[in-house]
Amino acid sequence: MVWLKRLATPKWWPIEKKTKKFVAVPRGPYSTSLPLVVIIRDAFKICDSGLEARKIIKSGKVLVDGVKRKDPRFGLGSMCTIEIPDMQKSWRVVPRNGLSFVEIPAEESKLKICKILDKKTLRGGKTQINLDGGRNMLTKENYTTGDSLLLEMPEQKVVDVLKLEKKALAIVTRGQNSGKLAHIDSIDKKNRRAWLGSGESIFEVPLDAIVIVGKEKPTVKLE
Repeated sequence: MVWLKRLATPKWWPIEKKTKKFVAVPRGPYSTSLPLVVIIRDAFKICDSGLEARKIIKSGKVLVDGVKRKDPRFGLGSMCTIEIPDMQKSWRVVPRNGLSFVEIPAEESKLKICKILDKKTLRGGKTQINLDGGRNMLTKENYTTGDSLLLEMPEQKVVDVLKLEKKALAIVTRGQNSGKLAHIDSIDKKNRRAWLGSGESIFEVPLDAIVIVGKEKPTVKLE
């Protein structure tokens, strides 16, 4: 186990800073993430100690995006889903106040929104699209960078395509408006900017700081 001093962790981590000296370091593809052991022990308060949390995780009782994750340090980022079948409970990670957790219905536990970061054409006419969270897919569909895919996990079956376009609903992933849901008012793809909101409450964000999550309303529960 690799450790980090608790006092050096971000303020939004759901841990007590002074009761103990160290906490587990997350690993994985997300730049902003929480280790599974911290989520089980501190965010969900399912148990009182790291030892108990590690036993729960290593026993395969926790599913992340539909897959059993037995690594206590596995880092969960925005839009990941967590399911604990024994408790009949599921949650989604949302980019609000750092990272927060929204309890979701069981039928949503396998649904995940992934943003298309880039794509490249391969031999044979197929296209590789790279998604946030370190995922990638081979497809013959003509998807566009900046759009989002609603996937059924863990098979990565495409359920819906959420277009980056005017009036689409987006969630802000970082900055002072992190976690805010708003419709796109206008887009400047050349300068990689977008304006969200309506009327006098329009605000500007970089395109790489938003994820399209629906049209009139989110395709999955985010609040």
